[in-house]
Amino acid sequence: MRIMIANKKMNLMCSMNFLGLLISILLVCASCSFNYTISEEEEKNKILELHQKQREYHFNKMAEEFASQLSSTHISVNRGEINMPSKESNIKRFSSYFNSVEFEKWDDVNPPIVRFSDDYKMAYTIVNKEVVVKYSNENEELIREKTEFSWVAIYRKYDEGWKIDCVASTNKPSVSENMNI
Repeated sequence: MRIMIANKKMNLMCSMNFLGLLISILLVCASCSFNYTISEEEEKNKILELHQKQREYHFNKMAEEFASQLSSTHISVNRGEINMPSKESNIKRFSSYFNSVEFEKWDDVNPPIVRFSDDYKMAYTIVNKEVVVKYSNENEELIREKTEFSWVAIYRKYDEGWKIDCVASTNKPSVSENMNI
């Protein structure tokens, strides 16, 4: 009799262990197939926030912060050339540029267009920007230069957030005026 009760208890425990294991497996499977929704508006706001920070980085001459928005595999398409500059090279280039001019304007002509891949792991922006800078030329004359740029920036979502993987840029011819006249 004791053996039968012990066997029944053992069978009940095995059944409970099996049931617990089965429920655990089902919960794991359910959590793996759970589709969380991505808010396009939230992701768009993240991209636009990065876009706004770029303006701040230009006016405040923040080359390192500007370069930190670029991925380690960043590609630049500009003036008929394709380059894959290092982060250090980008910092040096941006620093040289930022320190050679004073920005008067770095403003969107039109709101940026933002589009996403179906899985929201990639995005691109189309930007049209009016840039006005002042600088001293080789004769120490103060020059004011106005240019309209357009570019496509391709973003990829990494674990640490959105980074720019590629920028293809073009611009209209600059209009310069000598401020000393």
